[in-house]
Amino acid sequence: QVQLTESGGGSVQAGGSLRLSCAASGCTDRWYNRAWFRQAPGNEREGIAVFERDDDTSYAGSVKGRFTISVEKAKSLLYLQMNTLKPEDSAMYYCAARSSVGYLEGPLRASEYDFWGQGTQVTVSS
Repeated sequence: QVQLTESGGGSVQAGGSLRLSCAASGCTDRWYNRAWFRQAPGNEREGIAVFERDDDTSYAGSVKGRFTISVEKAKSLLYLQMNTLKPEDSAMYYCAARSSVGYLEGPLRASEYDFWGQGTQVTVSS
């Protein structure tokens, strides 16, 4: 049984930083990439950062240059370092993983991912 568990969310003032973590258990050796998504009330789930199995990364334009995705492979940990946070970054943040090869719609689309965590809330005040 694959399980993903996020942590590290919280409340911070604009301009501040947070680091999210996602611990994985289960068949992690089958995963090809892992990603972070976020969802604010009334909005669709937005893909923001992807870590590919070949260590390539990609980001949504809204977070590029401010957020960094990384993996600690030995511990099956996925991180999201978030700097220069803005109020519009407030959302529930989810980690996700997939075991498929190739994409139908792209690496930042939620439909591409098989496994999800329960989310961790990030609130940025102005």
